[in-house]
Amino acid sequence: MRVDTPVYDVVGVGFGPSNLSLAIALTEHNATAATPLTARFLERQPKFGWHRGMLLDDATMQVSFLKDLVTLRNPTSEFSFVSYLHSRGRLIDFVNHKSLFPLRVEFHDYFEWCAAKMADQVLYGQEVAAVNPVVVDGTVAYFDVVSRPTVGGEPKTVRARNLVLATGLRPNLPDGVSPGERIWHNSTLLRDIDHVPDAAKRFVVVGAGQSAAEATAFLHTKFGEAEVCSVFSRFGYSPADDSAFANRVFDPAAVDEYYLAPEEAKRKIMDYHANTNYSVVDIDLIDDLYKRMYQEKVLGKPRLRMFNVSRPVDVADLGDRVRVTVESMTSGERTVLDADVVVYATGYRGDDSLALLGDLAGECARDDQGRLQVSRDYRVRTCADVAAGIYVQGGATEHSHGITSSLLSNNAVRSGEILDAILRGDRALVPAAELALSTLG
Repeated sequence: MRVDTPVYDVVGVGFGPSNLSLAIALTEHNATAATPLTARFLERQPKFGWHRGMLLDDATMQVSFLKDLVTLRNPTSEFSFVSYLHSRGRLIDFVNHKSLFPLRVEFHDYFEWCAAKMADQVLYGQEVAAVNPVVVDGTVAYFDVVSRPTVGGEPKTVRARNLVLATGLRPNLPDGVSPGERIWHNSTLLRDIDHVPDAAKRFVVVGAGQSAAEATAFLHTKFGEAEVCSVFSRFGYSPADDSAFANRVFDPAAVDEYYLAPEEAKRKIMDYHANTNYSVVDIDLIDDLYKRMYQEKVLGKPRLRMFNVSRPVDVADLGDRVRVTVESMTSGERTVLDADVVVYATGYRGDDSLALLGDLAGECARDDQGRLQVSRDYRVRTCADVAAGIYVQGGATEHSHGITSSLLSNNAVRSGEILDAILRGDRALVPAAELALSTLG
């Protein structure tokens, strides 16, 4: 073992809300523990940031403030949203507001407030390049996590007894579409919008979910003379089901039920409750957009256009504009739109963080569909000669743990479960023969 390689009980890759919540759980544990755990988190961003490109001034959270980084795990935590409000002098104001759903910019400020308190555990501006096994007596006892500074500097190596991968999601664009000066994913909306002149004439927004509707409303308001065209394959925006009974799919107990359910039941649950999260829009925003469109129709000044049951079949960047060909999925009629900017609000895809493991990925069990085998406490099942723990947070566990895997709803509880597993030292082993079959499958 190199004497200059620091060893930590936990090394986290990524420092978004998931691993921030874990860092807080570790901090609270260490406050009373006889033997504190050591931790280091590596984040490629230069500072904490969560969907900064969509922190629109009037956008609100879609989850209750009680589903913050800690409350469902520890209601008395000093890192709660309520504690944050008190520190900012806004607790009474928020109570009088009578809302469970803070502004998104406010919740982001809460995240930053918590992240600042965890600063001694985080190295920002570090891109993890590799995870290498450290073998002791024939067993992988540690992982050496190699990172490179995103701006200059030498690579760093930290050694982990347990690795927690929480690398988040990546913007998803349709096949054949590349981002550019006039073609954006909505995740960069606020970053790029300042480069657009006030005299812009037309915007095209592709997508049917909350982000698409928010981008449409934002552009329609900001550019008061421009036409905003919303293109989506549905007949209309679908409202999110946030009713009390449907929301039980986000309960911590629902993770237990989902995890133990047979595969057919899991598929049905996801199908039944996709409208709680995927490609759906808050009803208030739907009503607002419809009101705008109807008002313009009455006044004879239509700027908001809905191309429903439609899809873009060609997008050509012509330098000074983008030419978008929109095709009706019912009639086949095509409309050509010359736009200043096209915004794709087409969601996110999971990041294959296991690619960082290199050959170690072959020691991780997968099922017959090529998905990771993950224990209930989010530890990846590995062969017997891997003693060090690999845990995953995010979309890589949606197939096993359900819809909350990449959402904030179960964040606090999930972090507590991972911490408890690390403290127990549980191992999630799979026989070598079974591992070989899962790898081949």
